[in-house]
Amino acid sequence: MSTVRDRAAWLKGPAFQCAEPPPAVNRAWRLILLGAPGVGKGTQAELLSSRLQACHLSTGDVFRAAKNLTECERSPAMNAALDFMRRGELVPDTTVLEMVRERVGCLTCGGGFLLDGFPRTVAQAEALQQILAEQEIKLDGVLSYELPIAEIVERLSGRRTCTKCKAVFHVTARPPRREGVCDGCGGALIQREDVRPESIRVRMAEYAKSTAPLTEYYRRQKLLVRIPATGTPEEIRDRALAALQGG
Repeated sequence: MSTVRDRAAWLKGPAFQCAEPPPAVNRAWRLILLGAPGVGKGTQAELLSSRLQACHLSTGDVFRAAKNLTECERSPAMNAALDFMRRGELVPDTTVLEMVRERVGCLTCGGGFLLDGFPRTVAQAEALQQILAEQEIKLDGVLSYELPIAEIVERLSGRRTCTKCKAVFHVTARPPRREGVCDGCGGALIQREDVRPESIRVRMAEYAKSTAPLTEYYRRQKLLVRIPATGTPEEIRDRALAALQGG
């Protein structure tokens, strides 16, 4: 299932159906993707989804899609999640878990899945394991994309965001035609506070602290596959595919 598919059942909930049936694949891969901000996990999800034909299931995408649905269209779990988000609070494990559980049809899809953004804690991982066990589904692996913090700081701190259309550029990887000016709308490009080096290092420390128990959990289950996130996106993708295939 490529990333161009609508993923309606995932984004909108169990009352909706995807526009296309799952693809016919020789093997349905069921994977979890882990990685700190800045490692390029989103890009890798797209590349792997295209190659493996597995559907990219991002919980972040669900939260964003929920904002565009009417209250009647949203499931109770989606409405609850939005209430927490409007108050500036973190969505609790129980609510996120319910959102995933009501989309269990996506986890059993014949094309496989790439689960992104869930689980984030060991408690969520244990709950997911129970859901999959109930459906007699097993994970094939947990891809953990890893990059030295100095490179993450360089990647993120180089980002510049348009104040008008919110387009994102990078001072070296994707520079605008005119320094400080958006190619699309001509708006001013700024460095957001959360991508300043000092902010990034704090975020990385928090991520490492919260994720360490989760990676250890999957390491003990012999599911963790560490992927160095250096090189071009295609090189990283091929590295992950080789690791999955035992190469």
